[in-house]
Amino acid sequence: MIVRRLQLFAAVTLILAFFGCQPDDKRNVPDVSDIEVDINIHRFEQELFQGDTVQMAATLDSLEQAYPEFSTIFFNQIMGINDPRIAPQGPAAFMKGFVQHPPVQQLYDSIQHHYGDMRGIEAEFEQAFSYFRHYFPEQPTPTVTTFLSEYAIAAFVYGENDLAVALDYFLGEGYPYQQINPGDPAFSGYMVRTFNREHLVAKAVQALISGLVSEPKQRRLLDLMVNNGKKLYLLDQLLPYTPDSIKLEVTAAQSEWLEDNELEMWAYFLKEELLYSEDWQEIRKFVDYSPHSPGMPPEAPGRTANFMGWQMVKAYMERHPETTLPELLAMEDAQRLMDASRYKPR
Repeated sequence: MIVRRLQLFAAVTLILAFFGCQPDDKRNVPDVSDIEVDINIHRFEQELFQGDTVQMAATLDSLEQAYPEFSTIFFNQIMGINDPRIAPQGPAAFMKGFVQHPPVQQLYDSIQHHYGDMRGIEAEFEQAFSYFRHYFPEQPTPTVTTFLSEYAIAAFVYGENDLAVALDYFLGEGYPYQQINPGDPAFSGYMVRTFNREHLVAKAVQALISGLVSEPKQRRLLDLMVNNGKKLYLLDQLLPYTPDSIKLEVTAAQSEWLEDNELEMWAYFLKEELLYSEDWQEIRKFVDYSPHSPGMPPEAPGRTANFMGWQMVKAYMERHPETTLPELLAMEDAQRLMDASRYKPR
């Protein structure tokens, strides 16, 4: 069956042989040198772990005053300290036990080792937020707060474009993530490969973008790929100098494979009649995290449809340069966008 599908993948390239080549992306990166963004990353985890554990209740009160919105989410939703089933002895006793727990202390020490100096990360965020203010002048400028989640969540948005980043998700490929829970797919090899400093800003900005892009009303592959394509397009605008492999969360070789096989992938989706499929089990690996895309050669990474959606959105914006990013994000009809893009794979 696998051999037959691989042969089919190679054969269907003839279906679209009449398609012309799309020109390379010639967009100009805007000059944002006049937009001043001063990012001071707030190190919540440092203030928590360096706090007075003897007076833990006072430490928690101080953190709640300094981080009113974030601390509510962290203490209540992530840690659950006000739930008597989780913290029967009360919030202060629970958090004291947490910060003094040896494995958690080791995790904190690893974070401080990797992120004692955040100047490079701050510079990346400043650049991304300068472009954010250029494209979304009416939106509040994002802030950044770091924390230790004990592998609960990597990043999320709260308040008005406030970003929270769990540094324990970015300790590098050498960190023993796969030993934490060997059966958890979130710590699979292809996933932890991106749990590093190089991917931190892009992954955090993805969380910001997810709050700007509404979920599609329909769940066809076309709707999902265009929706994810919008997210990648926006990520590309905010991080124009970041390698595509990091934006796509694939290896450099896989990124090159995607570029070289755009026509073949598109032909495969058409041949298999996948564009309008709503069968999640059939289309999931083309849009959701997966090591491979079914039916394609082993060199193909997962989420190939997202790459195609990105190219489709690029084609639309090249044909309609007057469209602003907010206008693009407001477009709900994936079919209309595809038709108006006149997308032709390379």
